[in-house]
Amino acid sequence: MVSVGIDVAKDKHDCFILGEGGVVLADVFTVPNTQEGFTRLAERICSCRPEGEPVRVGLEATGHYSHNILEFLVGSGFDTFVLNPLSANLYRKSLTLRKTKTDRVDARNIATMLLSGKGLEPYRGAERTIADLKSLTRYRFDKVRDRAKLKQSISRLVCILFPELEKMVPTLHMVSVYALLERYPGAAQVAGADPHELRALLDESSRHHCREGMAEDLRAAAASSIGSSMPAKSMELQHTIRLIRELGAEIGEVERSIRSIMDELDSPITTIPGVGYKMGAMIIAESGGLSRFESADKLLAYAGMSPSTYQSGQLKNCFPHMEKRGSRYLRYALYNATKYVCHWDPTFATYLEKKRSEGKHYNVALSHATKKLVRVIFALERSRQPYRPAPPAEAAA
Repeated sequence: MVSVGIDVAKDKHDCFILGEGGVVLADVFTVPNTQEGFTRLAERICSCRPEGEPVRVGLEATGHYSHNILEFLVGSGFDTFVLNPLSANLYRKSLTLRKTKTDRVDARNIATMLLSGKGLEPYRGAERTIADLKSLTRYRFDKVRDRAKLKQSISRLVCILFPELEKMVPTLHMVSVYALLERYPGAAQVAGADPHELRALLDESSRHHCREGMAEDLRAAAASSIGSSMPAKSMELQHTIRLIRELGAEIGEVERSIRSIMDELDSPITTIPGVGYKMGAMIIAESGGLSRFESADKLLAYAGMSPSTYQSGQLKNCFPHMEKRGSRYLRYALYNATKYVCHWDPTFATYLEKKRSEGKHYNVALSHATKKLVRVIFALERSRQPYRPAPPAEAAA
């Protein structure tokens, strides 16, 4: 077997080729991150490959820098392996006591690591779909976070321009409230608004759900408001509302793409009460595909939710904490999904209450429920069967 290790960088890639038994077929060489460089790499691999010998090409998951060369290698027909950087780092440290890390050393270590082949699975076409899903879910996550920050700005600006408004509506973040503030960005503007125009605006933006007399109450409150009249803040408020609308439209478009991929995957994870397609997509995407794990414990370890263990002689850690070494996005998705599942599913609600009755803090009890949810998700993915709640007698188990 021929083993090729590639250390990925932005402008160039360092490569190292080993043969069976660790024979060096090509010492470390560098190829530029260009089409010419990719072609040269493929030719070098083929020239070092004895006829009929399988080839393994490995590289670390290094974010967006590895996407292009990965697509080229897969498209060229090579069995390509995407390695966990943490595993590669631990393997490198196991080979020497020296604190040595260079691109040349990393390429050599990746090639050596591939020769063992233990627990390695080649990158498949299905993983491209998961990669697209991961890109979409993370993009949505960032956009939702940006929108939340803009909403905080809305609250801050309203507190300056028309503080009484917040107590007159269920929430500031309503379509009708945004329409009001975009047209009349301040107490002075609301107080001077034409009553008929104000009433028509509220009626149309709320789809005729605005209560009778709301326009008059708003004008009265604005007339006696302590809000400041600041044109600069009013302009900022109007622009922030428009940005929130634009972000909302973008998030909606991303969510439609996520739903399309989830429909294609047809995962039973969405049959669990409280797990929608958005959170389910994030769990599947951040795990890299649930089918690649041999057990639920390995999935928990990948999420960084396994208890850390430190024992030496008579020293034992009596209160082990979670490792938290995996994907923080995956832990976020699992924890948030568990909160909704415990709310909507009696089995998980009973289990959470059982852990709380044992004296555990809410967050600790929730972590136990999260581990239970991971085991359920893993079983559903293996069986491809929809979720069925456990009988009441087994709910507390």
